[in-house]
Amino acid sequence: MQVEKYAVKTTYISLTGNAVLAIVKGLAGYFGNSYALVADAIESTSDIFSSFLVLLGIRYASRPADKNHPYGHGRAEPLITFLIVAFLVVSAILIAVQSIRNIQTPHALPKTYTLYVLAGVIIVKEIFFRIVLARSKKTHSSSLKADAWHHRSDAITSLAAFVGIALALYLGKGYEAADDWAALVSSGIILYNSYLLFRPALGEIMDEDFYEDMVLRIRAFSAEVPGVMDTEKCYVRKTGMNFRVELHVIVDAEITVRAGHDIAHALKKHLLMRMPQLADVLVHVEPE
Repeated sequence: MQVEKYAVKTTYISLTGNAVLAIVKGLAGYFGNSYALVADAIESTSDIFSSFLVLLGIRYASRPADKNHPYGHGRAEPLITFLIVAFLVVSAILIAVQSIRNIQTPHALPKTYTLYVLAGVIIVKEIFFRIVLARSKKTHSSSLKADAWHHRSDAITSLAAFVGIALALYLGKGYEAADDWAALVSSGIILYNSYLLFRPALGEIMDEDFYEDMVLRIRAFSAEVPGVMDTEKCYVRKTGMNFRVELHVIVDAEITVRAGHDIAHALKKHLLMRMPQLADVLVHVEPE
């Protein structure tokens, strides 16, 4: 529950930051004749919706197991990540289409002050990225990680817009489209980041093995329990912000069933204590 509150608090930070920046960039881009900045505002607006989805996903994924969901509701997290990726892809397509139209249409040069706005946005977004990514690692939240990379994506598109506007202003008349080319480049960057988010979320849904380091820790902690001679198979699957483990341990073949049962329970208790991110551990006892 503490992890959930921590993740929710982080999401509120993202929501507030994205809302303020979307308004600032939209107004500066509209009055400053910069479509790259307007495109950046569109991307930030999609970030607002994605952060809201992350909030819903974290709350739903943290619900306890019930009759219809004996393993909990954690798989809602990667599903929310898929929706966030969809928002990113749609945003990238809209930005690309409008950029191409603007490249073909003569328009005024961007205003100089848009560069100062973008410089501030880049710094703020990079700070948000580092904060949210650090908290996603602490909470093991895939949707929070997606939200963090949304901030990095926004910082990159802002950087591209900065370069485009700077070129347009420096080169002068005849190079007004540099701003729009920057927006077009930004759309490609957004699409690439979308893939980087989609791939691990798909792996989580498909139960791919991403947790070799965790398996090594589980084996090491298991060796600390009296009666455990060795470990055999160890499978880890992620559900929401927690993990479920299936572990085969080797014990003395001559002990009683009750003794083996007690070792299994002691091992489960020990692992849950040493690794709070584990939601459950299923221990299978094998004779030596």
